[in-house]
Amino acid sequence: MTTPNAISTNNHSVHQETLCEFYQATRQQSEQLIAHLSDEDCLLQSMPDTSPAKWHLAHTSWFFESFILLPHGTKAANPAFQVLFNSYYNGIGEQFSRPQRGILSRPSLQEVIEYRSYIDSEMQNLLTQQTNDIAINACTELGIHHEKQHQELLLMDIKHAFSANPLYPSYSDGQVAPTANQSTPPLQWIEFTRGIYPIGAKECEFAYDNERPYHQQLVYDFKIASRPSTNGEFLEFILADGYTQAEHWLSDGWAQLKESHANMPLYWRLIDNEWYEFTLHGLQKLNLAAPVCHINYYEACAFASWRGKRLPSEFEWEVASRQCTDSAHYYTHNRLHPQALCSPFSQTIASDSQLKCMFGTCWEWTSSAYAPYPGFKPLPGAAGEYNGKFMSNQYVLRGGSCLSPHLHIRASYRNFFYANQAWMMSGIRLAEDLK
Repeated sequence: MTTPNAISTNNHSVHQETLCEFYQATRQQSEQLIAHLSDEDCLLQSMPDTSPAKWHLAHTSWFFESFILLPHGTKAANPAFQVLFNSYYNGIGEQFSRPQRGILSRPSLQEVIEYRSYIDSEMQNLLTQQTNDIAINACTELGIHHEKQHQELLLMDIKHAFSANPLYPSYSDGQVAPTANQSTPPLQWIEFTRGIYPIGAKECEFAYDNERPYHQQLVYDFKIASRPSTNGEFLEFILADGYTQAEHWLSDGWAQLKESHANMPLYWRLIDNEWYEFTLHGLQKLNLAAPVCHINYYEACAFASWRGKRLPSEFEWEVASRQCTDSAHYYTHNRLHPQALCSPFSQTIASDSQLKCMFGTCWEWTSSAYAPYPGFKPLPGAAGEYNGKFMSNQYVLRGGSCLSPHLHIRASYRNFFYANQAWMMSGIRLAEDLK
């Protein structure tokens, strides 16, 4: 079992009262996410990549218990939970099979809520007693951000499960963005000149280990699209038989395409010659002005090739994002899907010559393989398994999505997924060499 000292991810201090409030608010937010769901909904697991909502609630509690409470002598809520709700930490012990999480009818949802309550009580006691313990505070902050990651995962996973239901149920009956097609702001190209730019997170701010060390990176002349690519633009790719033109597809992507017979994005539906998209608000008419989302890496690369462009590197994306002053579109209860750039719900600025929607809206694929920065060292102990061991065969996405919790995403944040995955809210921003 690792100690809390092994999990400290930064050197900045955390104000104790603020940390306690941050902890409580995050834990309450997780439980609010299932307010729309039945007990049966919370057990759904529609594919091996997803997990039941009930499991997310339990696993995030397991994290605080395993990395903070148990090393400080707190009694385990239930020893069996150490196996059932361990995700992938081999250094801690055995894990229950991920693809079979949906068969865990026990513990019940109510028992999981009680487990959370027990962990919350013990955490509050510990945080109150150990007010000056920097390691506990740092580990708690890591656990809070870990839970915020799972809040987004919970919404992504329940969306995938609901999409398999022919009733197309809605997660939320709240306000929905208008589906009428508006005019999309013209795509502009924002230029950046060759230079050595700072990349990553400084030591004075919270960040995951994969965002460090803060370092310098040479970036060549490039230009990047002022906004994400839209549903209307991707529909043009479909209607131009983009899914049948092998010259635009990476070899692995073409092989997957032939096996899956895919010919449109994951949640698109063609019904009676009308295009629809499944959302957390149920089935909606496709809004051509909204950013395209739920695109896998292969689709993103093929679309970029068809347009005569490419995807940005993660370094180009970060350099550009630090110049973005557009308001972010993160998670709120009534905006669970990317908004049209000109909709009344959009907070984008008026000028077409500025970068829009780089934070929130959709995760944006980059061309960069998920790899360590120069000088990267994983955290010691089991905490080193948080990010470092996944630096293989995946690609980096940047910017967050409309399902990302507020204050969780930053310019240096590196998300990562496999090239064939699309159930996360992944989109496209084009780039090009500056000639």
